[in-house]
Amino acid sequence: MVDHDRARRLAERIKVLAAEALERGIKDPDIGFVTFTDAKVSPDLSHARIYFTVYGSEEEQEKTIEALERNRGRLRGEIGHRLGIRITPTVELIKDEIPATAGALAELLAEAKRRDAELEEIAKKAKPAGDADPYQKPKSQGE
Repeated sequence: MVDHDRARRLAERIKVLAAEALERGIKDPDIGFVTFTDAKVSPDLSHARIYFTVYGSEEEQEKTIEALERNRGRLRGEIGHRLGIRITPTVELIKDEIPATAGALAELLAEAKRRDAELEEIAKKAKPAGDADPYQKPKSQGE
């Protein structure tokens, strides 16, 4: 029987343990500033995907990703040691692209806001093409 709540709780715990293992247990000088953003565990608890972001230049990011891959087994061992379940899930490290996407989206929203402000200024200065009130009014009886 599949317990999705347990998988969700285990994923959160794995994310915390991975961060602690990276801080305390894995001493690789090539690992830069890494943030674990999310973790997902398969319903049968056999596989964990850990999403991360890396701060730094492209070169530093690539170096850090390679170092994380080199130390993936040690990371799994640290997680398994502190997790306290019978079978430690396999660990897959995936670079999280959401922050880059969010930055691009924020730029697009700022551009849309700027264009809306320009359009509002143009609308304030605009005058009707014809009469100010283009609708016909019924004739009053005195006319």
